[in-house]
Amino acid sequence: GRAIAFALADAGADIVIVGRDEQKNQQVVSEIQGKGRRALSLSTDLLDIAAIGDMVGKVVEEFGKLDILVNNAGVSHTQSALEISEKDWDKVMDLNVKSLFFCCQAAGRVMKEQGFGKIINLASVAGAVGDLGISPYTASKAAVINLTKSLALEWVRLGIQVNAIGPAYIETDMNSEALSNPKVRGKIIGKTPMQRLGEPDELAGAVILLASESSSYITGQTIFVDGGWLAQ
Repeated sequence: GRAIAFALADAGADIVIVGRDEQKNQQVVSEIQGKGRRALSLSTDLLDIAAIGDMVGKVVEEFGKLDILVNNAGVSHTQSALEISEKDWDKVMDLNVKSLFFCCQAAGRVMKEQGFGKIINLASVAGAVGDLGISPYTASKAAVINLTKSLALEWVRLGIQVNAIGPAYIETDMNSEALSNPKVRGKIIGKTPMQRLGEPDELAGAVILLASESSSYITGQTIFVDGGWLAQ
């Protein structure tokens, strides 16, 4: 999320950082303001659906419009499919799919009135192919890919484009624990044709493309930034 926010700020966008950790939010806001862009922090729990509408309302109140939404919040759960509890399943699906949909809905209502908007959802290569031990995550990201298509079709006449980015394994806080295991790390790198993990900054190109007029004829698509993962 931080790398995406910086990429958009460098391209000329004003930024709203949304997250539950206000200290981390403010750090990113300060860095973006240092680039000469306006920035706002909103401490929001996206599992609270009512709070999503309030969040979007505050954005419009502060900036007067909402041109770009990036749905980057996500969580995973690693466990055998035979052992996953209902609670664990719901935790992944509620954040990765349910909250994403209602963020799209809240932003879409504003974008409809504007006659313009760009929505970028973070999917994953795991939404296009299966993987071991993360069945709730793979199911949630497959849902994101298809939801992206459905919203793109429904909102295309409103001037709203909906696309997704599907990374392979990127070095982030979310997967740092798993990637610290040499066996896990080696297995992932061995399966990646480029023979390395991705860096957060390497999502910038796809984000800027989908957020800009350069993608004026693209909607309903998922761009995979995966080091060749899906070419196999």
